[in-house]
Amino acid sequence: MFFRRRPSRDSLADLPGLETARLRIAGLAPGDAEAVRTLTDDPAITGAVDFLHAPFTLEDAQDLIRSGHRGSDRFLGAWLRERQGSQREGLVGVVGTHLRGPGAIEIGYWIGGAARGQGFASEAVDGILALLSRRFPHRLIVAECRPGNVASWDLLHKLGFRETGEEGHRPGRRLLEFKPV
Repeated sequence: MFFRRRPSRDSLADLPGLETARLRIAGLAPGDAEAVRTLTDDPAITGAVDFLHAPFTLEDAQDLIRSGHRGSDRFLGAWLRERQGSQREGLVGVVGTHLRGPGAIEIGYWIGGAARGQGFASEAVDGILALLSRRFPHRLIVAECRPGNVASWDLLHKLGFRETGEEGHRPGRRLLEFKPV
């Protein structure tokens, strides 16, 4: 008899997508690798995200996407929603979700250069926070950020993250905890 393994309740492998006012957010698939490579092969991104290689190659993008099948990590693309008369929708950012032990889930993100400063990070992260809060009510949502990354630091505070007073597990980063109002 064949039994199909179902994702555990705490797996990120089947995390559903969502739509916001301007974005379609969905788990990255193999066909998205070139778009992920193009967006991520940017020194401002690879220099800020410690696990990304520079240059960021197509193989790196494929590995990143495949990592979502393990269930403990899931990367979602933030795509511009198609509008009448607009060009083909494009990838503006990536949001990563990562299970951290039995009680926490970490969120991280990066936004492509042309899309920075337009509120896409806030819109994408806010949507994912709502999804994670519903899906994993028993888990604490955390983020790590360098205090010198003023844009991300301010964004995380605006969305409800508060400093814990602890160092993150990545060098130079502080741990923040999501405390919705």
